[in-house]
Parts: sequence; C-alpha cells; structure tokens
Amino acid sequence: MRRLKKLIRSLLPLAILAVLIFGLVTIWRHFDKEPTGSLPAAQKTAKAATPPPPSFNKKLYPIDNPNSIWTVVNKARPLPKNFVPAQLVAPAVPLRLNSSASEMQVSRVMDLPLQNLFAAAKAAGFSLMLNSGYRSYTFQNQLFNYYVKQSGQAAAEQSSARPGYSEHQTGLAADVGLSNSQCQIQQCFGDTPAGKWLTANAYSYGFIIRYTHAKQAITGYEYEPWHIRYIGGILAKEMHDLAIETLEEFFGLPPAPDYQ
Repeated sequence: MRRLKKLIRSLLPLAILAVLIFGLVTIWRHFDKEPTGSLPAAQKTAKAATPPPPSFNKKLYPIDNPNSIWTVVNKARPLPKNFVPAQLVAPAVPLRLNSSASEMQVSRVMDLPLQNLFAAAKAAGFSLMLNSGYRSYTFQNQLFNYYVKQSGQAAAEQSSARPGYSEHQTGLAADVGLSNSQCQIQQCFGDTPAGKWLTANAYSYGFIIRYTHAKQAITGYEYEPWHIRYIGGILAKEMHDLAIETLEEFFGLPPAPDYQ
C-alpha cells in the first residue's frame, strides 16, 4: 500500500505536466485556424480565377430579318412591301373587335407572352384589352392616309407610320389599353395606374414600350405608352437592366427621326 502511494506521488508531476501540454496544444490548434467564413487557399485561388460572365450576344437573332423577333423597323428601315408574318393568331385576351378581324391577330411567337402579360395585369387589378395587333401594308396605308387627312402630313408622321414602315406589319407590336377605354390610344394612358404598371412590368414578359417619352429624336414617333413591342425575355431584361429604352440605341443603329 505504501509502495502504491509512493508510486502515485512520483507520477503526479508527470500527469500534471501531460495535462498542461495537452491544454497548450488544444489552445494552439484553436488559434491556428482561419477565421470563420474564410476559404482555404486552393478555393481562394479557384474563386479568383473564375472567368467573368459572357457578354450579351447581340447577334443571337438578326435585326434585318422581318421574321426575327429582334427585327428593327423604323423610318430608315422599311419592311418588304408584301411581307406577312408566317403565323398569325388571335390571342386569348380581351379584344376590341371580333377575333376574326385581322387587326386582332398577332404573331404566334408573342401569343403566350401577351396572354401572360394580360394575366399578370389582371392579378394586379388592371383589365387590359388588345386594341390593335397585326396590320397589313394595305390596312396601314388606309390608316396613314386617314391621319394625313385629319391632321396633315407632318403631324401624321409623328403618330403613325407610312405603309411598309410600321412595326404592326411584323405582327410583333400591339396597342393595348384598359377594357373600359379610359385614355384609349392617348398619352394620358401612361399616367394611369395601369399604364404605369405596364411601363414597369412589360419587360418581365418580353415586351418594351417602343416609343418612350424622351426618345422621339431617335425613334421618330411621339410618346406612345400603349404601344408595346415583343422582343423576347432575354433582350427585354438586358435592356431593362442597362436602362436602354430603344432598339436603335441597344444595337448601335443611327437615329431615325425622319424618313430617308
């Protein structure tokens, strides 16, 4: 028994020393760790080497082909006189005229996006109506001549396109408004809650307000808050993110305030 006690007394300093060493090692390991949230060196290197996102491909769709959703039509860029979109349909949205009227048709490619836009507007409390979609060369000729007789050539050319120069002939443009006809085809539509909603949200469904308030010197047309143009979701979002309002500016095209 005495020998055991003597052995314990002799080993006690060693046990205390072992505990101290273990504690010091534990503390050193704790402070040797990287701060919380930092990455290992290999991961830091990999993160730094990550290439930037690819630039937007402006050549994804042609701007000179009237069948392209990115086609640019303005006073300097006419359509072929006899151009007719390949597929025209009457969208399942409220229409100003009977669905059999050609003016109530749009290109098939924008049919579903237009329905989605109208449905979103409805959910936001606005009942929209399609006032005018596709217009043939002949129809646009009649409409333009009417405006000339009403207001004169110069005034007509600020609010209506000559035949062959209208976006409506592509089937990718639409004049929209409220079902109750408030401010129908009038600039005051842009001041209505529905008009403000359309301006703020059209891009989410692949549309832009084609003729904005401050860009008449570029587009050649006065402010038309009711005139939307389908360009597809990726381009609409890119233009929105960059705060670019016109197709001419985005694609680096010259302004077209007048016919050439």
